[in-house]
Amino acid sequence: MNASKSGRNGKLILVGLAALLIMGFFAFDLQYFLTLEGLKSSVDRLASWRDASPLFVGLAFGAVYVLVTALSLPGAAIMTLAVGALFGLFWGVVIASFASSIGATLAFWTSRYVLRDMVQARFGARLKGVNEGMAQDGAFYLFTLRLVPVFPFFLINLLMGLTTIRSWTYYWVSQAGMLAGTLVYVNAGTQLAQIEGLAGIVSPGLLLSFVLLGVFPLLARGVLGWLQRRRVYARWQRPRTFDRNLVVIGAGAAGLVTAYIGAAVKAKVTLVEAHKMGGDCLNYGCVPSKALIKSAKLAHQIRHAEHYGLKASEPGFSFADVMARVHAVTRDIEPHDSVERYTSLGVEVLQGYARIVDPWTVEIKLNDGSTQRLTTRSIVVAAGARPFVPPLPGIEEAGYVTSDTLWNEFAKLDAPPARLVVLGGGPIGCELAQSLARLGSSVTQIEMAPRIMMREDEEVSDLARASLSRDGVKVLTGHKALRCEQETEDGITHRFIVVESGGQEQRIAFDTLVCAVGRVARLQGYGLEELGIQTQRTVVTNDYLETIYPNIFAAGDVAGPYQFTHTASHQAWYAAVNALFGDFKRFKADYSVIPWATFIDPEVARVGLNEQEAQENGIAYELTKYGMNDLDRAIADGAAYGFVKVLTVPGKDRILGVTIVGEHAADLLAEFVLAMRHGLGLNKILGTIHIYPTLAEANKYAAGEWKRAHAPQKILAWLARYHAWRRG
Repeated sequence: MNASKSGRNGKLILVGLAALLIMGFFAFDLQYFLTLEGLKSSVDRLASWRDASPLFVGLAFGAVYVLVTALSLPGAAIMTLAVGALFGLFWGVVIASFASSIGATLAFWTSRYVLRDMVQARFGARLKGVNEGMAQDGAFYLFTLRLVPVFPFFLINLLMGLTTIRSWTYYWVSQAGMLAGTLVYVNAGTQLAQIEGLAGIVSPGLLLSFVLLGVFPLLARGVLGWLQRRRVYARWQRPRTFDRNLVVIGAGAAGLVTAYIGAAVKAKVTLVEAHKMGGDCLNYGCVPSKALIKSAKLAHQIRHAEHYGLKASEPGFSFADVMARVHAVTRDIEPHDSVERYTSLGVEVLQGYARIVDPWTVEIKLNDGSTQRLTTRSIVVAAGARPFVPPLPGIEEAGYVTSDTLWNEFAKLDAPPARLVVLGGGPIGCELAQSLARLGSSVTQIEMAPRIMMREDEEVSDLARASLSRDGVKVLTGHKALRCEQETEDGITHRFIVVESGGQEQRIAFDTLVCAVGRVARLQGYGLEELGIQTQRTVVTNDYLETIYPNIFAAGDVAGPYQFTHTASHQAWYAAVNALFGDFKRFKADYSVIPWATFIDPEVARVGLNEQEAQENGIAYELTKYGMNDLDRAIADGAAYGFVKVLTVPGKDRILGVTIVGEHAADLLAEFVLAMRHGLGLNKILGTIHIYPTLAEANKYAAGEWKRAHAPQKILAWLARYHAWRRG
């Protein structure tokens, strides 16, 4: 207890002393001497003192420099100019280099002594990754910040004190990292000392010094990039020539678009795919699910034909025929993504498993049993994702299908599964649950969260749940799956999933269990671990989609942060262009306007913020809402339900986000996506002619609702008086 109290007292004394010194600095107006004007006014007097006692003045100047840096006072850059003006290039660099490093280390120690224990105790779990990164690469991170001052040096001193980097490492890295910048500033100071008149202002030496001040960050960044590349590639032997410009691993949306772009700009491209061209979207996801949804919707409309003035009846169909149509749709679209098409575009397509051997070499185990090695300047990993199967006890024995495997399994059935359990309340789970319920299955949907579609606003989740319930889906939210069980009676095996809610367990019988609880990136088997490429839930990349190796990129589901086909294609452009032309110009992947949709009935589509996210992030917004029940075309189509909800900057028409619920919501959203991408506000949408009668008019009417709410009431009142006067 005494030691703890003594430590607290020591910290208070240190903080108090520092506060007194800083207050004195400003109280006596000493900051004047750390300005360019103050430097020029006092340089002659300081020079005379230097001539009288060079050693004493040098040590005193160094001590003041240490104090200024240690207290994080403004003016260190001016002092660096001053030391050059007083002591010349060599001794100026010596004094400034050691003084700045010692002062920085004192500030570092102060931050560590006063704040680190408290910060680590409170935020230790969040800082775990930072601490691990500092332990592994702390010296390099610090050197980067010192060489290219992205953040002010005083801030680096204080923040680094909160980390676990060693003091000696901090000192010598700071000394080395700041040396080049110190040299440039001291040299500029020597030139300032030589100004005797107007002619000196444009002297070559002074101009060169200021040019160096301007270009130094660019040069430093280039040198740093070179050092980083040298560091990561140090253990590899780079080939002298390359077989390919680009090798793409995976022929899903990201891989196909990457290869297409590469071939379009006449690069030599190889695309490697172990299974089916088109990836998950064509074969297991977007295409077959939308074909199933269409058949299910038509069955629903027949069942409710009285809604359209027709005679309702129970739709007669063969489930096998429905599944045959699903596979036929996939086959009809397959040519768009086929080997033949991409070969005709100039892409070499190899069927096999690719593994990255070194940063420039890919080994392919071809499906015919042979092996091929290719050297390439750049590699794009676009391996996609697979369904996640929760590790429930007994699930393997009971059996299950996923969004990948159910298409082939259901194609074997003459009728839809009588009792279907869908595990998961996200978009995939909701789409499958509703479609299969409409086709005759008794569906129970289980979601651990308090509501389905948790990323959407609560009213959207409620609408989705109500819609699924009307179609016969039993939606169980707040239910956690515990295990799967089997029982055999009279030679018949019965299967159950056990769920828990509110401390009570419940057994639900099923014939088919669908796991739709999310997807995980395919990270194993591509050589990423051997190369030291970091993977967490996805491949770790920078803003340019580069891994730790600047010539190896990741795109699509394997890179995140979104698992949508359209974002995979979007990322593919950046990966392809940066891989092929990154030596000249690189582009940061832009995720500022990302739309998505869930294709239940009614559809749910969104771009940008919704209310839930805005509130969580403390973002002010204004809400405008237009109900589809007021739209002429929606009424005529028997689809007068849902809404358009727009979030805007308060008082302005700039769009922050849009949520649409209703018929063809995903198609209607495109206008808002375009508007947000190009900075168009609701006034522009209101001023655009929309064909009557169309569902797209809902967008214009939503903009009209915003305009009505912002009508200038005072001006309108004066106009009413004016028109009354005109009438006499």
